[in-house]
Amino acid sequence: LEGNLASGIKEYIFPKEVWKKGGRVFSILLAINLILLACTLVSGGAFKNVKLHDYDAFFMLTVVMLIAIIWMLFYIFNTSKRQAAIPYKDNHAGPIWLRGGLVLFGILTLVMDIFKTGYFSYYECLSVIKIMYPVVQAVFVIVQTYFLWVSAKDCVHVHLDLTRCGLMLILTTNLAVWMSAVTDESLHKAESKKPDANMSHRMASHSDRPVHISDSCVCKSNVCQIFKDGYFWLYPFNIEYSLFASAMIYVMWKNVGRIMDHHSYHIHHLKFKLFKRTYFLGFIMGVLIMASGIAILIVYEIQINSKNKAKVKNQVLTMYYIFNIVCLSLMSLISVGGSIVYRFDKRDMDREKNPTRTLDVALLMGAALGQYAISYYSIVATVASSPRDTINALNLTYSLLMIAQHTFQNIFIIEGLHRQPLKKDSKVDHQEKDVYGLTFVNLNAVSLRVPENGNALSPASPGLAIQAPHEVTRSISISKKVSWRRRFLKESSLFLLLCNVILWIMPAFGARPQFDNNTEIEFYGYPMWTAIVDICLPFGIFYRMHAVASLMEVYIMS
Repeated sequence: LEGNLASGIKEYIFPKEVWKKGGRVFSILLAINLILLACTLVSGGAFKNVKLHDYDAFFMLTVVMLIAIIWMLFYIFNTSKRQAAIPYKDNHAGPIWLRGGLVLFGILTLVMDIFKTGYFSYYECLSVIKIMYPVVQAVFVIVQTYFLWVSAKDCVHVHLDLTRCGLMLILTTNLAVWMSAVTDESLHKAESKKPDANMSHRMASHSDRPVHISDSCVCKSNVCQIFKDGYFWLYPFNIEYSLFASAMIYVMWKNVGRIMDHHSYHIHHLKFKLFKRTYFLGFIMGVLIMASGIAILIVYEIQINSKNKAKVKNQVLTMYYIFNIVCLSLMSLISVGGSIVYRFDKRDMDREKNPTRTLDVALLMGAALGQYAISYYSIVATVASSPRDTINALNLTYSLLMIAQHTFQNIFIIEGLHRQPLKKDSKVDHQEKDVYGLTFVNLNAVSLRVPENGNALSPASPGLAIQAPHEVTRSISISKKVSWRRRFLKESSLFLLLCNVILWIMPAFGARPQFDNNTEIEFYGYPMWTAIVDICLPFGIFYRMHAVASLMEVYIMS
């Protein structure tokens, strides 16, 4: 009887989670079918030799976004009316820096939608759906940003199957928008690098327009050209917004129906203090790397797009490769050093169930495969090609260092994400712990008397007077070791964070030597090499921004 009673009480306090597999499988199948349909329409509508139009893809994306908007509004109003709808919150999900980045990218995506609407409105021959698409996307971004800001931590316990399907619908919508943006932006970059190639991309060139109305479909005015250039420059922010939102929605999907044990599930309240316990060395070095990278990016874009491109191309590529080799070498050394410091870290490993951390690790490892692929293709082409000049040698070194840096950085980040945050100091005052050399002291049982001459403190217990200096020395020694390790990890995380930012900016905003260095194009052929870069490079660019978010968490936990 006592056993049954104890079991009943335990089940009442810690109820069992309901069966999840069926609802998850159904929602995953729904997402797979939607993403395959979107992939078919986006890829088919991008080329003129396929009997699909780009506005077919825009129509499908517009309809899906409208359905997603309706579902998000339903979720917000439904959960706000039911107090028991969200009994648990996952405090690891949706940290403030991730939601802040989502808001920033969302604002820039709205600016992009304004430019795109203005650009499309100048064309009389275009379908109405092309003008509706950026408008609907703007509404979708506003609603989704608010939805994720208030609901990213939710562990929902109502309408479980409907909620899972709704979240997967939103995730699929973001991935479809990401595919459309990547296709448009990547092919636009590829065609701008090789203008004499067959202009087959409808979304960028409008080559599917009828001949008799070609004059009305040309962007003639300066304002129209500004709108066109503006929204292409803002595409990287739209791409990152869709991926950030997809990651946050996946964590929400994993948390549907989740039951958390408040007694055993430790919540670490991490406070964001940017320059606490730091020597500013990592920040200063990172800022110098960023400033140098931005200057090199500007010079690269100006020179590589100039009329005398053939004369200065080798110089520009040499400058670009040398900067990246130096940056990647420093990042690799810092990552190795940080991993060695973690070997001496006495903090416990965090083994609690954490969908956010699991997703972070999976995305880091998965997104790195894109850059791995490009690097290995470049290595094979460089080694097998001739002549073996300076550019090829720099390209080979750059590719090898890119592989090494991704590997060492992933090890460093994963080590940091799996560490417990440092425990808070005891409630005993820090000065008291230094004097007594004890963790817990009964202040009523121990007293210090100041003699009349005021030269020294006289302890109430002689034994304590003998023990205190030894314990104080030991405590100071341990504190210095911990402080040194913490500062090194903070400096390393901050330096790597800033380096990843500039390594995201450079390829995202036009510096793509994969198309300017002819070695790979001549070895694989333009169509094959373009396909490799267009597929793999977006994952490499996403890796940099996701590494920034992960390094921010490692920095705070250090």
